[in-house]
Amino acid sequence: MKQLTPDDIVSSFVNATPEQLERLPLPGLHETMWDEREYLGWRDPQAARLGYIVHWADDRPVGIVVRAASGGLNRGIAAMCSFCRSSQPATQVRMFSAPRAGEAGLNGNTIGTYICEDLACSMLIRITPSQPLQPDLVETRSQRLLERVQGFTADVLKTA
Repeated sequence: MKQLTPDDIVSSFVNATPEQLERLPLPGLHETMWDEREYLGWRDPQAARLGYIVHWADDRPVGIVVRAASGGLNRGIAAMCSFCRSSQPATQVRMFSAPRAGEAGLNGNTIGTYICEDLACSMLIRITPSQPLQPDLVETRSQRLLERVQGFTADVLKTA
């Protein structure tokens, strides 16, 4: 992923209200390892259900606001993130919804999917419990993760 500036991030959001942009908490960008990310994802420390996802698409950053469902999945079962396709305890995967861009989103039209609760899919595709991943496997997983994130964002941008 190419590096993002705070201005890049704030101006990238396609489904945020002006109020959300005014109070947008930025993540610690100085700690970000850009070459090990497909997207920048973080949760809002002041509004626990809000999250933010920003990625590059056609040489421009695109950001979306997502909201976690209030209830989680049942304990004791496994769940799969629709972005990284990692199977993990259900308590670590959450249903997130995103308002569509434009008038559709302002009218309450949303879409949703299951995503890792901490929005850290980029880390999960690079680790495995038993052995290091082969570089070509990481490359494949990286590309597929980015394609799924871009597909979800494209659905957010659909206004009809």
